[in-house]
Amino acid sequence: MTLKEQFIVSFIDNDRWLLLLKGLRVSFTVMLGALLLGIIIGILVAVIRTSYDQQRQGKKKSWWLTALNGLMKIYVTVIRGTPMMVQLLIMGFVVFAASRNLVMIAILTLGINSGAYVSETIRSGIMSIDPGQMEAGRSLGMKYPTVMKDIIIPQAIKNILPALGNEMITLFKDTSLVTVIGLADITKVAVQIQAKTYQALMPLVGIAIVYLLCVMIMTWLLGKLERRLRKSDRR
Repeated sequence: MTLKEQFIVSFIDNDRWLLLLKGLRVSFTVMLGALLLGIIIGILVAVIRTSYDQQRQGKKKSWWLTALNGLMKIYVTVIRGTPMMVQLLIMGFVVFAASRNLVMIAILTLGINSGAYVSETIRSGIMSIDPGQMEAGRSLGMKYPTVMKDIIIPQAIKNILPALGNEMITLFKDTSLVTVIGLADITKVAVQIQAKTYQALMPLVGIAIVYLLCVMIMTWLLGKLERRLRKSDRR
């Protein structure tokens, strides 16, 4: 069978390209949901760990902040130390075994995984901000959470935007792992097409090209955003 015939059988016959579009929509839904959840978790973890680290030397450390910091360290260590596929299997077949909302399970698992990595990125961004800005805010009567929310975190996010962009791209590619819980993302659809047509080359090469094009577009958009932010800084 020629490449043209393989293409027609894999994507044109029975409108199989529509299945790929549906799978791509699932992949983007999981990526965006997981990225949002990961950023929220990452900010919370980073703020707790930074608050613990920034406690004044010689002053008695808060017991509850020490306990929270310990829990955050355990969370980061466990999540970063175990494969995402194993986490998906545990969430899909153990924790949420009775649920059939596979999209929710995928978003939750990838978001929790992403949060561990994003937290370290955001923490490094917060630590890169001049400590004098925190002291200036506190001297004006602002509370610690207010200074963090209005002054420190916005600057930190701008500094770590390239790293967050890389995390988004990584998440998009990692959505291919959700096939292990049965979610019909674009990779799962390609496997289903392969099973129906007995053509292994075209479906897999096809989704590889789709992933590549999506990553190139996201990289281009992130580059434009970074350039715009640099222009605003110069002003």
